[in-house]
Amino acid sequence: MGVPAYFELSWSILSTIGLFLTVAGLWATAITRLSRLHLVPIIVSIACSIANGLCYFAFYTQNPIRQRAAASVFADTFWLVQEAGLSFYSYQILVHTLKDRAFLIFRAIFWSLMTCIIALRITIAATRAVELATNQPFQTRVDYLHLGYFTAIALVEVSSATFLIRLLRDAYGTSPWSSPTRGVFRHLLQSTEIRLASLSCIGILRAVTYSLQTTAQSATTVAGEFDRFAYTLECLFPTVMIIDILASKRFQLDGHSTLHCSDPLEEQQEWAGHRDGRSAPRAEMSPRSVW
Repeated sequence: MGVPAYFELSWSILSTIGLFLTVAGLWATAITRLSRLHLVPIIVSIACSIANGLCYFAFYTQNPIRQRAAASVFADTFWLVQEAGLSFYSYQILVHTLKDRAFLIFRAIFWSLMTCIIALRITIAATRAVELATNQPFQTRVDYLHLGYFTAIALVEVSSATFLIRLLRDAYGTSPWSSPTRGVFRHLLQSTEIRLASLSCIGILRAVTYSLQTTAQSATTVAGEFDRFAYTLECLFPTVMIIDILASKRFQLDGHSTLHCSDPLEEQQEWAGHRDGRSAPRAEMSPRSVW
């Protein structure tokens, strides 16, 4: 049986999705401004595009084993950037707004789980490389490793959701009714709840579906098809971030007829400045000092 054409497989479609969202992320950045928060959907989309292309090279072509094993390792590396990188959208907001004890607790939880995620992905990459090099089946071991991997990702999202939603609820509750930022906080709260809840569900779904895989990188069973569906949602998830960035860009005419622009991170830091007793101008300048 010959090598299947690249664009006859779902990996090409997923890679194209990543490429398209990379361009969309750059477009969104061009009409707002470049920041670490805006880079998250761009970086994870680039990783998505590269990882899926390398997956085809590693598992569907008939190239030399060493080249395929190397491609498999790099594919797992870029999958790590894609899947774990989604969590850094919330991380960028929280590390610039949490203070004192809450800040220390969040960072300890986040980086402990992220260390587990990285270690598990490295183990998965090594196991797959050995499987390709020796032609021995290690799919069961890979399934168990993915179970822990996706569970850890889901836990990262749940912990981030807990801190971020609590922070936004406090901001919305303490914001004066006449304040123009009250509506922005309401938008951020609603979008955060939807974004984090959906991403947590995707992580949990992949932890369940991938553990039932019986073949390497092939959707040949019902569980495999469900896992491919869940992964497709994961590839499309940067769309939610891009929409969130664009929706948070607001224009309002002030008393001097000037145009004011803000994004989710800027609004978070502005509220943090008011909460700590700093003046509004100083709080609004804080994003520029961070970047």
